[in-house]
Amino acid sequence: MINLADSTTSQNPLLPSWPEFIIGTICFAIVFGVLGKMLLPRLLKMLEEREDAIQGGINRADEAQAEAQAVLAQYRAQLEAAKHEASQTREEAREQGAQIIAEMRERAEAEARRITEAAQAQIDAERQQALISLRAEVGTLATELASRIVGESLTDQARQSRMVDRFLDGLDAQPNRVGQSGAAQ
Repeated sequence: MINLADSTTSQNPLLPSWPEFIIGTICFAIVFGVLGKMLLPRLLKMLEEREDAIQGGINRADEAQAEAQAVLAQYRAQLEAAKHEASQTREEAREQGAQIIAEMRERAEAEARRITEAAQAQIDAERQQALISLRAEVGTLATELASRIVGESLTDQARQSRMVDRFLDGLDAQPNRVGQSGAAQ
């Protein structure tokens, strides 16, 4: 045993002995072979699945982004169409409003003309009625006055009517002469 202690003390502690080295190398090769045959295919398969999942996720994200862009473009097109339709609706409403205003103005003007014409006709009728009434009254007054002046009764209707008509015709002609002489000056 002394011999054994002697041999171990002379060797370097960092370098293994040959039998340990050979057994360690064989065990390493066995473990490496088992791991290479069993674990490496599973590891590679798992890495491929993970890569496929990542690539699939990227592809799905790209597809989702493309779909989102398409939906966004569709919404923008719909928004633009809605803006255009709203603009057309506003323009049509303005045109209809202007047309309604024009129609109401025409109706108001027609109503004003009708009212004016009716008032003018009423004024003319009242004027005519007043002239007739005035003629009768003036005729009666003139006949009475003439009867008083002449001193005889002028009850004859025909004579009375002729005298009144002559008198009123004379009055009608007189303002025209006055208007003409005033205009000449």
